[in-house]
Amino acid sequence: MDLVLPVLAVSIALVSILLAPKASGEGAFYKGLSPAGETPGLVMLIFSQVTTWIFARSLMNAAILGFYYGLWGTLAYGLYYLSFITGGMIIDDLRFRKGYDSIQAFLFDRFGEWGTACYNLVIGVRLTSEVFANLLVIGILFGAAGSGSYALAVVGLALVTLVYSMLGGLHASLRSDLFQMVIFLVVLLMLLVVAFSGGHVSLDNLLFKPFEIDQPGPILMLVALLQIWSYPMHDPVMMDRGFLADRQTTRRSFYHAAWISTTCILLFGGLGILAGSQAATGEAMNVVLMRLLGDVPMLLFNAALVISAMSTLDSTLSSSAKLVVVDMKFLSPTMRNGRMVMALFMLLGLLMVFVGNKDLFSAVAVSGTASLYLAPVIFFSLWRSWERIPAWSYLASFTLSISGAVLYFMESTGYTMWLGESHKYTKLLYISLSVLTLGCLMFWLGRRQSNSYRAMPANVSDY
Repeated sequence: MDLVLPVLAVSIALVSILLAPKASGEGAFYKGLSPAGETPGLVMLIFSQVTTWIFARSLMNAAILGFYYGLWGTLAYGLYYLSFITGGMIIDDLRFRKGYDSIQAFLFDRFGEWGTACYNLVIGVRLTSEVFANLLVIGILFGAAGSGSYALAVVGLALVTLVYSMLGGLHASLRSDLFQMVIFLVVLLMLLVVAFSGGHVSLDNLLFKPFEIDQPGPILMLVALLQIWSYPMHDPVMMDRGFLADRQTTRRSFYHAAWISTTCILLFGGLGILAGSQAATGEAMNVVLMRLLGDVPMLLFNAALVISAMSTLDSTLSSSAKLVVVDMKFLSPTMRNGRMVMALFMLLGLLMVFVGNKDLFSAVAVSGTASLYLAPVIFFSLWRSWERIPAWSYLASFTLSISGAVLYFMESTGYTMWLGESHKYTKLLYISLSVLTLGCLMFWLGRRQSNSYRAMPANVSDY
């Protein structure tokens, strides 16, 4: 049984490589075009959206939050998937109403070089953290941190995913996403059958943690509702898929991805809830699941994590190449340069695995807090079309968000206790609400200042 998961992982990797033909040109590598020059269809786009967001870290987070905080913890994580709704609204306005071909072009038009510099920094960190988090989950599945099996699993999966990502770019990612999503759905269905047939699913077990507004689960639900407005715009994997197809296909892909991904996350997180309801004091989630489900279902549980990790890694690498080569225009848009960028981001992710923080949700919380600087951009510059927002307002919002993200990281890891003895998610709520409110205030003040300058007479004699 110990050899089954490695064999399964290798098999999925080999099939993914076979499904990833070498890109015939820059259109396939960066825009996901087929060899015939066609854009991806609706089903491929939906499954790619879903599988790239139901990544290994998300599955593990949903289960862990359910284990510790019950239904409300898993629901909190599920609420983040409403980002597909807000993300679809952002893309529809940005691309189809205002005519921009990238987020960077919009930000440069509104805020100049500072607009793109701040954004590229945030999403560069986001992409690196995605590589790190998914590799970390793989390492945990195959061995204890620091062990030989841990290192071998991390490096092995990194190399295999890098190979087929470099071969076909975004087109390869879309094709492999479709295959990996089908496999994931089959595995999830089998897990649910085992869980229901074992008699572990009951209303009492699902509600083993009561709803109390001041508890971590409900508080995290409020955090998610604050962060979903800006979260999608700082996720280049989601946003990149909004620039591939026509308007109707793009709209439908986002809306269908919303309900499919939310359903999958809640169902998978339900396994963590069941484990939490049956756990003895001090018992780990994996140990409880093994006791409740048995060896074969736990193999399926781990297989789902492996599949989701691979599907996210290839998409993250494709977006990394597009960020540096196409959006930032740091290198000429050749496939060779894109492959070099992929290798660099994979190397950075590997470095973080072996020297970085091991708290999976910290990456989500820090990333989501940093993204809040984009909320006033979306509310006012995009959806309300305010054009006279000075760069200082944008920079002030950016500084607030980054400061909030750093503060949460320091508080959640115990480096500081400036916000008192409250639970870390309570602190996250205070930080998120403060950053969002103050960021919007900066934009309001900036527009008011711009309007005042515009209304001022040309010379003193006009008074």
